[in-house]
This record gives sequence, structure tokens and C-alpha cells, in this order.
Amino acid sequence: MNSYPRYGQPCGWNALLPPRRASQTLSGARSAAVAIIGAGYTGLAAARRWAELRPQDEVVVLDAATVGEGSPGRNSGFMLEIALADDADASAVARMNTMNALCRDTMGALKALVSEHNIDCRLEHLGTYRAAATAQGLAGLAAYEAFLKAAQLPYERLDRGALRTRLGTAYYEGGLYSPDCYLVQPAALIRGLADALPSNVTLFEHSPVLKLQRQGPNWAVRTEGGQVRAPIVLLANNGYAGALAGGALGRGVGAVTPVFTFAGLTEPLSAEDRALLGSDPAWGVLPAHRLGTTLRLTSDHRLLVRSFYDDRFPADENPLRDGLQDALDRRFPELAARGATRLAQHWGGATGITFNGTTFFGPVQRGLYAAAGCNGGGVVKGSLFGRLMVDQALGQLEVDVRGLFGHPPWLPPNPFRHWGFQWLTRRWRRSAGAEL
Repeated sequence: MNSYPRYGQPCGWNALLPPRRASQTLSGARSAAVAIIGAGYTGLAAARRWAELRPQDEVVVLDAATVGEGSPGRNSGFMLEIALADDADASAVARMNTMNALCRDTMGALKALVSEHNIDCRLEHLGTYRAAATAQGLAGLAAYEAFLKAAQLPYERLDRGALRTRLGTAYYEGGLYSPDCYLVQPAALIRGLADALPSNVTLFEHSPVLKLQRQGPNWAVRTEGGQVRAPIVLLANNGYAGALAGGALGRGVGAVTPVFTFAGLTEPLSAEDRALLGSDPAWGVLPAHRLGTTLRLTSDHRLLVRSFYDDRFPADENPLRDGLQDALDRRFPELAARGATRLAQHWGGATGITFNGTTFFGPVQRGLYAAAGCNGGGVVKGSLFGRLMVDQALGQLEVDVRGLFGHPPWLPPNPFRHWGFQWLTRRWRRSAGAEL
């Protein structure tokens, strides 16, 4: 099993930004108080938290790619302050409200960082829509609405006409609008957070970890060009954490598995094209079905579409691009007829998922901790778990993470895991229908 993803196409979000000069690559041997594997939202939050609590310590962060080009820059840019639809449980409102409060606090901290460091990432408090195109999707919306109502969270129920007025598409039968979400340019955000790390944090890019080995009181973290020795290692590489932790057989952190999803962006729409859309100048739509299609209209007038899942990165991404194009064209046929929906870029990105939608959090071995499996909510939840992972490693954890967020069940090893994933996704795709 690989310890990091290998991508074909460049990240479309990152391609919109000026080229970034990567920090140094690890070379030679060095020591640190803590080594953090992964410079995503979890890893950078962990680095900030450790630097805050132990400002005299040397903190090392290792990443396989250039920040912005890796998985954290490849998501759809939703920053949810409340539970995802698959997480929501109307029968456990007290627990869900505690989770939501932690996520709101984390979102507030991220907003403060963006403001303090002038990170130009188009962070906007726009809320989010959830939309359904089928009877099954509408049933999923009803279940999520029950949670929102039980938790006394604000929302609006919208019919086809209201969605058409706001978004410019008549594709959906109905939807919900929740104000508890921010939208962001994810590559710009992760790059800005990396550039704003405290002075006692050293980031090494293009330094994929190849081996993790216990050596006496320390861990040896080896890359192709060097080695870091540290008594504490934090695994923040999401679905790939099990490959380094020895959990590949599917227990503990090995119950988190990497899954790829795929996205595309158009060029900016013209004023004439935008006139065919609805009243909202920018928005985000999450699907009512777990395999459904995500949409965004960005503040710089591009349409984003995200859909399809696979547990192995495809050798040929072109069929997926064609599928993304079809999903976008079906939702905006008038724009498609004008050629405005043509995808200028497409890419894939990895996330970490578990069978029951929970997160692995906690110690793996002595001095080795992991937080993995945000199941599609990695910007805010990943940032939260990164901070809490440090609190646990330093004996200051005051949150019952497992009690709040659950614990993943066993997953079979490959090839059985792969066969099971393929069987489930084929079944879900058949049931999803027009939600795709």
C-alpha cells in the first residue's frame, strides 16, 4: 500500500494561483520534538497547536507534494460548521450539538487565521444547498431536515421553482438551504495556512515518508533524501495513515481507506451566460445521495462539478472527465448549448473514509498518534482533529473524541476490501440514478 497518492492531472484550483515556490526538501538527518506526516488541514493544525503549547520545541512537518497540489487543495471547498448529512442523527441531538460547537469554534479559528495573515482564499459565508433529483434523494433530505429541526438549526426548505430561481437549474425536485457553511478556494487556503506557520515549525515539501520505524525512545521517519528522529510522531496523512502505522489489515487506523473522487472547473462564465443562472452570485450544492454530484458557482464565475468515486486511481482519467461533463450539462442544458459548461480542467483527489462514516482518532503505538477519516469534511473536521491530537499527545485532551465522533469498524484487507468497495459502489450507483 502506498503511503501517499500519485496523481495524473494537476490540481485545477492550484493552477488558478501564481506558481508557489516550495519550501525545502528533507535532506540528511535531523531531530525534532515531534514529526508530523502530512501538511494538510490536520497536519498544519497539529503543527500550530504544538507550537502554541511548546514554543521552545522544534516541530517538523513532512509532505509528499507541494502544498496546494496535494489532496487538501483538491477538495470542493466546503467548510461545514455542522454535521454532514451522513453524520447527522436526530436521536442524538445533545451529542450532535457538542460536535457542532467544536466545529464552529474550529471554523472561527480558521477565519481568524485567514484575517490575521491576509490569506486571499475567497472565504465567503454563503451557506450551502442540499438538493435532490429523485424520490430516494428526497427521502435523504427529509432525514437531514429532521436532524436540523431537532437540533434547532436554521434552514429553508425549497421546491423546484425556488431552486431554479436561486441557482438557475430546474434539475432538482427539492432542496434545503443551511447557512452553516463557508465556501473557499481550497488550494489558496492550504497554501496560506502553510505560509503562516509559526517560526519553530519547519515544513519539508516533496518529502514523502517511505518508512516509519521505532528506534529506542524515538521514531525514525525516513524519506528518500533524509531522516527525522522524534519521540512523538503524528500521522496526518488521512487514508494513508494505515500504510505507515502497520494497520493495513483493517483494524484501528487501518480501518480508514483512501478513496478518490473527481472534479472539474469551467472557465469564467460571461455576463450573458451568468444571466441564465439564478439570483445567487455564488453558491454550493451538496448531493442528497452519498454518491451524488456536488456543484459550485465560484465568486469568480466558474462552475465546479464533483462526482464519482473509486478506491484506485484510474490509469485513464478521460472517461471520468466525460462523466463529469455529462453531469454538468444535464443540470445546465441552456448553458451547455452555448458551450459555457465545457470543462477547462479536471482532476482527482483522495480522501479518507471509513465504513460507518466515523473517524479514527488516538494512539496507535507508544509515541505514535493518528487522526484519519474525515469522510468528506476534512477542512474543518481535519483542523479540529489535528488540534485535539496534539492535546492528547501532550496529556491535555479534555474532549471524548470517540464518544462524540465514534470509531471505525474493521475493514477486510485487500483484495477483499477492493472487491467490497466495487460491489457497494456499483449498487449505490444503480440506486442513485439521476443524483449522479
